Order: sequence, then C-alpha cells, then structure tokens
Amino acid sequence: MSHGNMNLTLKVWRQKNSQTAGKFVTYKAEGISPDMSFLEMLDVVNESLIKKHDEPINFDHDCREGICGMCSLYINGRPHGPKRGITTCQLHMRSFSDGETITIEPWRSAAFPIVKDLSTDRSAFDRIQQAGGYISINTGGVPDANSTPIPKVVADEAFNSATCIGCGACVAACKNASAMLFTSAKITQLGLLPQGQPERYSRVQAMVAQMDKEGFGNCTNTGACEAECPKEISLTNISRMNNDFFSAKIFREDRVHDHGVGGE
Repeated sequence: MSHGNMNLTLKVWRQKNSQTAGKFVTYKAEGISPDMSFLEMLDVVNESLIKKHDEPINFDHDCREGICGMCSLYINGRPHGPKRGITTCQLHMRSFSDGETITIEPWRSAAFPIVKDLSTDRSAFDRIQQAGGYISINTGGVPDANSTPIPKVVADEAFNSATCIGCGACVAACKNASAMLFTSAKITQLGLLPQGQPERYSRVQAMVAQMDKEGFGNCTNTGACEAECPKEISLTNISRMNNDFFSAKIFREDRVHDHGVGGE
C-alpha cells in the first residue's frame, strides 16, 4: 500500500425515511489518507458511489470545524467516535487501523426521527430552547449590559454551559435517550446570569415540560452524557437544573398559599 493509505470496510446504516425499515450496507473505503477527517472519508466513498450511479450516503454536516453540532454520527458504538472531546468532523482517520471495519449509525432516539440514512431530525432541541431560552429584561445598549457586574466564577460557569453546540451526543450516549445534559446546559447559560433571573423559575419549568413532551427519557445518572459530550459539558448542570426545578415548585406553591386560588 503506497503513501501509508488505508483500506477500510464500512458498515453503514441506510434508511430511506422514518417510515421505512433500515439496514446495514457494507462498503469499501479504499486509498484513504490517515490525515483525512471522518467526513472527508465519507465524501470519498460518496464520490465512488455516484460514479457507479448508486445513491450517496446521506449524513449531516455544515461547518466541519467542531462548532455547529451537525455531524451527528454513531461510530463503532460511540457518539462522534472513539476520541473524547471532539465532534465527528474533528475525528481523523489515523484514529483507525488499516483493514479495520467501522460501523456507522445515526443517533438512536424516538425524539430524533431518522430523516434519511445517517441524518436525523433534531428539531426537538430547538423546541426545548424556544420554550424558555430567552430573557425579557431590557438591558439597554451594549455598554449598559456590560456594566452589570458578574462574579468571574458565575461568568465562567455560564460560559462553559454556553459551549454546548446542541449536537445530541448526550441523548445518543444515554440508554434512556435523556436530554437532561443539553436542557440543563441551556438553562444554566441564562439562569446563572443576572439578566436571566426574572424568568429563572418559569424557564426551568417550561423547558423541562417541553423536554418531556418531546419524548426524551429520564436521566440514568451514569454520566455517559458527560463522557461523550464533545464540549465536555459538566453533569453539575443537571443537579443545578433539578434544584431550580424543585425550587420553582415550592415558589409556585408558596404563591398559591399566600394569595389564594381564584382570587380568594
């Protein structure tokens, strides 16, 4: 084999749409450079399929820089493949061996229906965010907003949570297909900051309700989500979300008790 290129066998999940049964189809990926990204390798395979007048493999991609969260592939039983802290587009073929068989699947979750082949519909995440991912407070112009003092530890925690790219690896890694890590990261991102305080408790209730409505499962507490998250979002977010959720219930019950029901 010249130039250290690799020959690989791919077992790829092919499925026409969410209503059709899918199956694994075996393909050869030949002459693959170890310096290629995983998505570039799939591009090469698709070019060979197109030349043979076969239908190319459908997969999600966009920025190819580890920022957008689109490259949602389940590779050899792990979201985004064998390396920690990276997305699929940041995974290079040197992570595999010549002659290896690689199994490639879409995210497996009832809340992420398959669009085609390896591509899934993750709009459930958008709906969770839309349920409470906003602030109503008027912070004025940029200088006014920037003049709000925020302790560094709080700002750092909010920023770390904001690095979540909504790829869905946490859901794919969880045996219950839970979206707790994603939802809690988005809640923390706003809920820790002073500008996010007015909606703090209504936000957590609205976003958790939407998460449940979308059909995501319960948290397993096994930590697979944190381990497979390409941005290494912390499980601490989940405990923070749970605290706010229960605080919101107590806050609401107190208000009902103080003010009565039905204007009594």
